Amino acid sequence: MKIRAITGFLDPGWPLNPDNIQVVASGLLETRDVLVQAGYEVQTLRLATPPPSEISAPVPPNERPAFASDLEAQCFVHGLDYASIGPALPEEPEGFEVVPDILEATEIVFCSGLYADPEIGLSVRAAEACAQAILSASTVSPDGFANLRFASLANVPPGGPFFPAAYHRGGRSAIAIATESADLAIESIREASSLAKVRQRLVTSIETHASALALAAEPIAAKHSLRFLGIDFSFAPYPQPERSLGTALEMLSGAEAGLHGTVAGAAFLADCLDQAQFQRTGFCGLFLPVLEDSVLAERAASGRLDLKDLLLLSTVCGTGLDTIPLPGNVDPKSVTALLVDLGALALRHDKPLTARLMPIPERVAGDEVHFDFPYFADSRVMALPEQPLSEIWASSGLVDLRPKL
Repeated sequence: MKIRAITGFLDPGWPLNPDNIQVVASGLLETRDVLVQAGYEVQTLRLATPPPSEISAPVPPNERPAFASDLEAQCFVHGLDYASIGPALPEEPEGFEVVPDILEATEIVFCSGLYADPEIGLSVRAAEACAQAILSASTVSPDGFANLRFASLANVPPGGPFFPAAYHRGGRSAIAIATESADLAIESIREASSLAKVRQRLVTSIETHASALALAAEPIAAKHSLRFLGIDFSFAPYPQPERSLGTALEMLSGAEAGLHGTVAGAAFLADCLDQAQFQRTGFCGLFLPVLEDSVLAERAASGRLDLKDLLLLSTVCGTGLDTIPLPGNVDPKSVTALLVDLGALALRHDKPLTARLMPIPERVAGDEVHFDFPYFADSRVMALPEQPLSEIWASSGLVDLRPKL
């Protein structure tokens, strides 16, 4: 198991207040040192801000590329790897329009757009704005890679340390930890004689690591006057079979990911996570990012795993549609329809879901996908059929969807 990120949450002001950033950066650096001494590999240190419209001095949409660029410069100064500015909100369409400009102005800054929330419902207009932002961002670079740094958010609360979904929303500055722990599931399944034994091993492993992480991080947070939000103990993968959540699912079901048995295996692993006792923040679910998981990437390339399968998995455990390679000429109305489906699942099941969709210019469904990026495996472009929303949906504005009782 590794630490994918230690994320600091703060209101940096606008213009940026370097002193605020310095305090959080110092806490992140010291937390990393302590966790390394405890035997953990820490991959990245990150900063997350509130939605730009909710920063103490709100950042107008036209100033957000400059805000992001200045935040990136502060990360370089303090030795931090990435930053995420909070989401554009449904009531500010201009916030979605500047997403491509933010991505083009920076290299390590992530951003997002919120389109479904329990308080406001599902905003079809914001889903359309997310779809347009995705299509526009796909041409920021010739390979469509910029969309790695943008996500559409449905029912995602603040305080989660995974990017691009991380954002702050009120209260004192804070830190949280994100794990890369799909390998723990594999280790718990290997040579186990029953599901009961797998569960016992996995719950014990999660609780042991979570206790060690909290014991190390909490005193450092207090020392720097930061809140410790907790741990997002999601089973995030890495593109090697021995660190793949797809491997764990196939070991449980005995079948390739996407075939029957996959949903049951995913639900079982999610239930193990739910039973473990630790201080939680963020998703605490199963990450199924197609391009970040070598087994899922292979199943998607073969056509065994498709978007409907991933939506189904989102109902029991998954965190949405992540790093999905799509055709470069994908219909924005079809992207909107896909986002609306995901938003409906998020609200009805009362769970956070995200979509990180990556249209790739000049590619069509079935074409090979290769990025020179260590966190991505090779795959193929996935199909998204052209199917716009009906007029009754497309003209609906806000849709009030409440959790199933």
